[in-house]
Amino acid sequence: MTKKQRALIIIEKLKEEYPQADCSLDYDQAWKLLVSVRLAAQCTDARVNVVVEKLYEKFPDVDALARAPVEEIERIVHPCGLGNSKSRDISACMKVLRDEYGGKVPEDFDKLLALPGVGRKSANLIMGDVFGKPAIVTDTHCIRLVNRMGLVDGIKEPAKVERELWKIIPPQEGNDFCHRLVNHGREICTARTRPYCDKCCLRDICKQVGV
Repeated sequence: MTKKQRALIIIEKLKEEYPQADCSLDYDQAWKLLVSVRLAAQCTDARVNVVVEKLYEKFPDVDALARAPVEEIERIVHPCGLGNSKSRDISACMKVLRDEYGGKVPEDFDKLLALPGVGRKSANLIMGDVFGKPAIVTDTHCIRLVNRMGLVDGIKEPAKVERELWKIIPPQEGNDFCHRLVNHGREICTARTRPYCDKCCLRDICKQVGV
């Protein structure tokens, strides 16, 4: 069985197991997803969802957040960890959105990558979730699971994993596939315990059951 054949079977099985393929970060505007995904680094999505409520209460739009003192942002986002660097990135990013894009998030991958604090993972998330474009988000769940499943072979670098997955995942499936990997990684194919292979919908197709 080729990796592409294996990937297509896995995609269908995950669709059956997790019909809803939604981002677990709460947002109703594109710029808010940019903020949340930056805060989510080394922090749980659940905590980020609580913290941003306070942030948007005080700074409800791009302009307000761009004008906010970095120290004020840091005070609010401190519970997410790495408050100093995250608050600086958020402030700088909002300033660029305000000054260069009229408060809008650009619908262009390279322009997203050029924003302060935005890497490939964040840019792909925005492209897929906000703009409905083909995207593959190589977060820690994705990297762990696709290695276990045998879709990539011992590759840990996010950009290299992304490149390999583009070869075998249909473009229109990439974004939802990655969201389903997050669900599966949290519930079954966990990082901090042995994976629950006996309960796994992929146990008959996974290359490394029990690893």
